[in-house]
Amino acid sequence: MADANCAECAFRAKYDAKPKSFLGRLWRWHANWCPGWKSFMESLDKDERKAWAEKYQMKKYLA
Repeated sequence: MADANCAECAFRAKYDAKPKSFLGRLWRWHANWCPGWKSFMESLDKDERKAWAEKYQMKKYLA
């Protein structure tokens, strides 16, 4: 999963455009357990991971 393409994910872009839309909420729910997203987040350096975690309110990646 190290090759996860989450930075350019069209599904995540739906959330960015309209977080309260059905697809936006579906992505946000999906990101909580997605192994690709977890791999992507763990591949980032600490500062990048913190920035993404703050953007998407993901407390488990703020540590």
